[in-house]
Amino acid sequence: MSRPIYLIGARGCGKTTVGEALARALGYTFCDTDHHLQRSTQRSVAQIVAEEGWDGFRARETESLRAVTAPATVIATGGGMVLAEPNRRFMREHGQVIWLSAPSHILAQRLESQPEAAQRPTLTGRPIAEEMDDILRERAHLYRDAAHHEINAMQTPDCVVDQIMQSLSLARAS
Repeated sequence: MSRPIYLIGARGCGKTTVGEALARALGYTFCDTDHHLQRSTQRSVAQIVAEEGWDGFRARETESLRAVTAPATVIATGGGMVLAEPNRRFMREHGQVIWLSAPSHILAQRLESQPEAAQRPTLTGRPIAEEMDDILRERAHLYRDAAHHEINAMQTPDCVVDQIMQSLSLARAS
């Protein structure tokens, strides 16, 4: 049975784009924890945060992670999934965890150019470039702690998928 592959990283690193391509390449199913959460609650991330606060959203995010975990599945996680130690442990124990890393200024550029940004409330209300600097500074060690492999997300999605496939092949051989 093929273990799930979890993609972690900050908003804008390409987890959904790369995840869909990786799932196709492996013949796996693709799931996105944020999309699952929005479908199951019939609310956007922004609505959940407005109604339940960040703590309520984070609890629902953990439920979503466990609900979508299945063999032969590539799972794109929310950027803050690693904030809860039980989530980091769960992903490491149940599958392969891939951190898609990119510098904060690139993440900020990607987020500013995405039309669905309204569904992703800022954590601080500050400009996205400043916020991404802070997020990476606060979370890099958590991404590193959770990940089996770190992949440079500054490449094209196809190159990122190739890098992940190489990392997984090496992991299976060892």
